[in-house]
Amino acid sequence: MQKPTKDGLSSNRDKRGSPGALFEALKPGMGGRVFVTVGTTRFDELIRAVDSHEVSNILRSRGHDALVVQKGSGEYKMHNLLAKDEAATTLANGLKVECFDFLPSIADHIASASLVICHAGAGSIFEGLRAGKRLVVIPNTSLMDNHQIELAHHLEHLGHLVCASPETLPSVLSRLDDTIFVPFEKGSPHGIVTAIDRLVGFSN
Repeated sequence: MQKPTKDGLSSNRDKRGSPGALFEALKPGMGGRVFVTVGTTRFDELIRAVDSHEVSNILRSRGHDALVVQKGSGEYKMHNLLAKDEAATTLANGLKVECFDFLPSIADHIASASLVICHAGAGSIFEGLRAGKRLVVIPNTSLMDNHQIELAHHLEHLGHLVCASPETLPSVLSRLDDTIFVPFEKGSPHGIVTAIDRLVGFSN
């Protein structure tokens, strides 16, 4: 017999109930895996935002079957979608969830994802765009003297990605099927970043 966790779910979370609605039939959506990354930084607000049954149900309703989270060096530990000290599980709605701190390379995770949710670091953004992924970018507004907001909003203006905040992430994900992404032309990320820096007045 499987041991119930504190929220009444079985340890593998695929046999019993879960907070929020379960979906008997998946609505049309692009499906596939969702990869969340904060790169080499810490961004607890982003990890907290995705550690939500509301978000998991939205992703499942869009046909996604897995949520993989790279949480970096932050102090926040996922506890809504994962039980204590649990690194992976399958929720009652069928969504597989996995979380880790760091890997030598996250290129394979980005390559296998149909949707990438990330902070607004230039490295993470352009790695996702070069891989041809749909991108939801959440700038970390707590950083001092950072260009994340300007970079993310400029690329959103060009149609390459969608910006969100931790608070608006559920609503942005719900509307994502109506979003048309402009393909990103592969080239030198450094050159593009420099051009954007000049555009928004950070360099001469």
